[in-house]
Amino acid sequence: MESTIYLFFKGNCLEAMTHYAETLGGEIGGVFRNADAPDEDSRMPGDDHLVMNMTMKLGAATVMASDTPDAMYSKPQGFAVSISPSSRPEFDRIFEALAKDAQSVAMAPGETFWAERFAMFTDRFGTPWMLNYAGAKAANEEAPQ
Repeated sequence: MESTIYLFFKGNCLEAMTHYAETLGGEIGGVFRNADAPDEDSRMPGDDHLVMNMTMKLGAATVMASDTPDAMYSKPQGFAVSISPSSRPEFDRIFEALAKDAQSVAMAPGETFWAERFAMFTDRFGTPWMLNYAGAKAANEEAPQ
């Protein structure tokens, strides 16, 4: 079984997902807008530019997303997209790009007992993120008892 992250945006889906693809090395797949719907009954409420569905390949994972009509949109809560950069410089680069103009930073980049570098924030698009670079601490991990 595979799981897929599905993100909802308030009218800026294509901008957000393009930013994520550029920052994380993802590849945008299909993008289907309201304007692409074959008839009026197949559209969601809103303008032609709104994204009904799109995909981004991110390594072995797929991230899907869409815009959500204003009346149906709710602020994301209770989850975070968690990624593990392969190096400290990569962590810092990703943090700088994703946290630029962040809505909030719950935990600024810093060392924890499990990671050399960890951060939690909500980006300017409203997506909650966790970045984790274990570094040398990964070698000290023990299997759960």
